[in-house]
Amino acid sequence: MEKRVVIVGAGIGGLSAALHLADSGCRVTVLEAQDVVGGKARRLPSDAGPVDAGPTVFTMRPVFEELFDAVGARLEDHVDLSPAEILARHFWPDGSRLDLMADMAASEAEVEAFAGSKAADEFRAFTRRARLLFDAFEGPVMRDPKPTPLGVAAALGTGGAKVLAALGVRPSLAGALDAQFSDPRLAQLFQRYSTYVGGSPWLSPAVLILIWRAESAGVWHIDGGMAALARAIGDLAETLGAALRTGTPVRSLVVTNGRVTGVDLADGERVDADAVLFNGDPSALSAGLLGPSVEAAAPQLERPGRSLSAWVWTFAGAPQGVDLASHTVFFSADYRAEFDDLFGARRLPRDPTVYVFAQDRATGPTPPSPERLMMIMNAPADGDRGAPTKEEMAACETRVFGRLAASGLRLEPPGAAAITHPAEFANLFPGTGGAIYGAAPHGMLATFRRPMTRTKVPGLYLAGGGAHPGPGVAMSCLSGRLAAAAIGEDLGST
Repeated sequence: MEKRVVIVGAGIGGLSAALHLADSGCRVTVLEAQDVVGGKARRLPSDAGPVDAGPTVFTMRPVFEELFDAVGARLEDHVDLSPAEILARHFWPDGSRLDLMADMAASEAEVEAFAGSKAADEFRAFTRRARLLFDAFEGPVMRDPKPTPLGVAAALGTGGAKVLAALGVRPSLAGALDAQFSDPRLAQLFQRYSTYVGGSPWLSPAVLILIWRAESAGVWHIDGGMAALARAIGDLAETLGAALRTGTPVRSLVVTNGRVTGVDLADGERVDADAVLFNGDPSALSAGLLGPSVEAAAPQLERPGRSLSAWVWTFAGAPQGVDLASHTVFFSADYRAEFDDLFGARRLPRDPTVYVFAQDRATGPTPPSPERLMMIMNAPADGDRGAPTKEEMAACETRVFGRLAASGLRLEPPGAAAITHPAEFANLFPGTGGAIYGAAPHGMLATFRRPMTRTKVPGLYLAGGGAHPGPGVAMSCLSGRLAAAAIGEDLGST
């Protein structure tokens, strides 16, 4: 019999699962509350055209090639990709600048010119270390449906000693990088990787070093942004028979005799299912937002355990004074103080690091004027405490544009900017308080505490950045693959 699967949420994880399940012969219905697919891969209008307002860095291309290949398609036939020559450009308050390049020899030369030959040697050793960790953990963690410390140790086998040596004696990412680099600016650069998964480098584990392996293997520009990738996956799923219903919010999950058997929509319609995949943040389940019968499906996420939120500006502008790359980072003077503000005092950083995404610089050396820009400043996930006041909005803008001005970037605060703050993220993604990455990745066992694909409630499964294997576009794609496999196995689908 044809198995019926309902997917709640059309983010990358849900769309990935829909593609796999539709190809396996399931009758798939994807229900999305917003009017477009993509989840956090959003686009907002500006005077220069639509601007990406979510994830911007596309790495781990093979994950998506596998996704399309699994259904007899090719990624490059559905999405226009171009490699980034400059992975990211970085500025410090002392006026120094460093580009990391797609060509590793070029990156090593940049690091040597930036901080000397000793730093270049340290960087080469760091690159080897990141590759070893990535290769060690990709299979038994990222691609395993339910990783455990013992299972990972067994998978590593005799290579476990090398992996432990690569992790180092300092358990935190910040500690490991302070030991790795004699130049504190290089340590700060790679400490930023903890924010990719919403954490503090002083609380997140050293294993996040492996993110450099993912980036150094290639960063890609997508014509149309991440939203184009989401649309491509959704369109392909539809060609295989999946039904995508946007503008269709779900009110609750239906539980019959202890098993999830469908969903009730906000308009009163009931959609029956043999399995339901929830592609929202698991905290929405534990908060009871989809009914009391499924609260036990995910652990409760209290405020101190939340990952970062953010303030995001999207607008059209004409930057001057600094040559931006597609991805440019302006670091704060005291990184430790910044994260003490974010996770300790739970307040906006007094001296923030600011990320600028210049979307039009991906297509050529001369962007249009005005060009499409997005800026991000990290913030505590306290969006459920209410919207910021006008005074708080002004203070936030002053700090962000002050950091840019101190680095030489002349960019007047835009009058027509769209601003997404933690309270708006809390409304967009219910149950999160504005946390963008699910639970904070703090502690050595954070990976193993993340909600897994199968839940405690029969018939209910999880996918997306809040579930295993974690945040990020590629990880969300893998989560959909894991969920589809679990559903297929449990339902006896082909």
